Amino acid sequence: MKIDGNAIRPGNVIEHQGRLWRAVKTQHVKPGKGGAYMQVELKDVRDGTKLNERFRASETIERARLDQMDYQFLFADGDDFTFMDNNTYEQITLNVDFIGEDVSKFLQDGMTVKIESFEDSPIAVALPETVNMMIEEADPVVKGQTASSSYKPAVLENAVRIMVPPHIEAGTKVTVNTADGTYVGRAKD
Repeated sequence: MKIDGNAIRPGNVIEHQGRLWRAVKTQHVKPGKGGAYMQVELKDVRDGTKLNERFRASETIERARLDQMDYQFLFADGDDFTFMDNNTYEQITLNVDFIGEDVSKFLQDGMTVKIESFEDSPIAVALPETVNMMIEEADPVVKGQTASSSYKPAVLENAVRIMVPPHIEAGTKVTVNTADGTYVGRAKD
């Protein structure tokens, strides 16, 4: 699908210079002299290299059409993670290098994830927006801290360190944002 150079948004995957790139950051620039352009930071989908590129509004860019399928996370075997297609029961195994350390930390047995693929080749794994996890250990509250502005460090069951409000103790189930690993609230279950 063709789009104008100024229509690129963060998260878009485009075909450029014979490779697939994901737009990480975009900034519309209107210099005092000359025409406006879109400054885009691109990251190669396959090998992770970065590229800064300028696109004018008059340029057309090919936006890649990605297929998104629901897969269920089954198990991890060392650095390999196995997923099952919910419709065909076909299994695929992806390496931690492909998935990414930050994504692999939040995978839970039976979790449904979206795997994006381009021409039947997987390119990315997208987690749900939030996950519920147990607090394994939490630092004690320091007297004199106010509840509104202070946070204390805590360790989740997956060994990820996050900051939580002072009233959260070890053994509490909390909701965590998977994109940046921040505390959202107490889990509702």
